[in-house]
Amino acid sequence: MTASQIVVTLTGLALSGFIAWFFWFAPKGQTRAAAGAGGVQEVAVIVKGGYTPDVIVVKAGHPVRLRFTRQESASCSEMVLFPDFNRNAKLPEGEEVAVEFTPDKPGEYGFQCQMGMLRGKLIVE
Repeated sequence: MTASQIVVTLTGLALSGFIAWFFWFAPKGQTRAAAGAGGVQEVAVIVKGGYTPDVIVVKAGHPVRLRFTRQESASCSEMVLFPDFNRNAKLPEGEEVAVEFTPDKPGEYGFQCQMGMLRGKLIVE
């Protein structure tokens, strides 16, 4: 193996490691829900190639309102599902849709599109 082949191989391995870290292991930012009128915890979520924010922190026992706005036409993002709370919503493109529920128990709960390709996490404290 020549020196240039070794350099190319090592560079490829390093880039592969960085990509794996960036997409699967890098710490994600969390957004804490702000209590609005009536004590409802609210967060606006943009749907465009994923959920932004995709990690939301709320307090147990207080109502939550997540306001989703879909800014793309991909069929995968047409719905959002909260299986642990038995809630789902159809997300028309360009319209804000609120999903409301009250999480009772602390824990981590996932939400996703109907195909499972777009994912987010609700952390209940």
